[in-house]
Amino acid sequence: MSLRDRVDAVVRELVDSGAEPGLQVAVYAGGELVADVSAGVADPATGRAVTADTPFYAYSVGKALTTTVVHRLAERGAFDHDTPVAELWPEFAQGGKRDVTIRHVLTHTAGVPGLPADVTPEEVCDWERITARVAALEPWWEPGTKTAYHAYTFGFILGEVVRRATGAPISVALRELVGEPLGVADELWFGMPDDQLSRVAVLADDPATAGFEMPADSPFWRLAPPAVNPSATFGNRADVLRADIPAGGKVTARAMARLYAALAGTLDVRLLSDERAADLFKVAYSGPDELLGMPSTWSLGLACGRPGTQPGTQDSWFGWHGVGGSYAGVDSATGVALAVCKNRLTMNFDAAGRLAALVDEG
Repeated sequence: MSLRDRVDAVVRELVDSGAEPGLQVAVYAGGELVADVSAGVADPATGRAVTADTPFYAYSVGKALTTTVVHRLAERGAFDHDTPVAELWPEFAQGGKRDVTIRHVLTHTAGVPGLPADVTPEEVCDWERITARVAALEPWWEPGTKTAYHAYTFGFILGEVVRRATGAPISVALRELVGEPLGVADELWFGMPDDQLSRVAVLADDPATAGFEMPADSPFWRLAPPAVNPSATFGNRADVLRADIPAGGKVTARAMARLYAALAGTLDVRLLSDERAADLFKVAYSGPDELLGMPSTWSLGLACGRPGTQPGTQDSWFGWHGVGGSYAGVDSATGVALAVCKNRLTMNFDAAGRLAALVDEG
């Protein structure tokens, strides 16, 4: 049985069993799209089916888009990894952040992992307001000495760096530097155009965790306060879908798998030189997450570890998990890229783990 057939069988099982209402899975191997499987419903209210070109708000899966834009601009000489953020964005120097570099942000060691506790969805959707609030943050530690997941701030800091360097929003750079060269410009977004919103998959919270609430003192709230918690309700908001929030992305699985195949050098389309791409597939910082307490391992812009493994596991897989169980990444040892998009926001990555196991089998 081919890999495509085995992927299809797992996807059908997950959807037919009711475990997942809608799934999209893509695999690139040897520079070819060897599996592109969709099943289930994108919108239960209308019965609209998931197709290969249905975009999903896959949350942090989209951080790879921000990373790629930053590396492409660095390769063009717009800045380098050790450029202080404040050199491009002077307001960012407030509160003792003058020495924070782009490298620190890429490795989640910048010291500003959390948004202000009173931030609102409206602010998160307003670029000028949210970047002003991020610029005013004070670091929690000396940059480069500790790590904690910069859930939202990763995207807003790097997005403003891109805007200052290019004079245009990061969404423009994403389209010109990533989407168009890969031929998937209408499948990769930060902020979606109004005329594309009807395509997006509708997110749903997991019935198995209905009624579950994190305690008020959960450290997670220091990263993403309750008002902007990455839930189904938040992710389905039209203003959120329209907004440039480059800590996440609205994407298709096949576009994300194609991106990782290109980064790994297996496509005829190259986004980065071999030397630059190598920075994505080697560990740049490893240590305990100061806020969440779990191990963490970062390259210059990607997380290390295949789906289904413990956080911080060091292996040849690099990519991004997204809240709710979506995943996209690549086995840097083989160049095989996998992307899984789903609209039920589970608290685990079981589906992505099963599919990664199939990829490992070949």
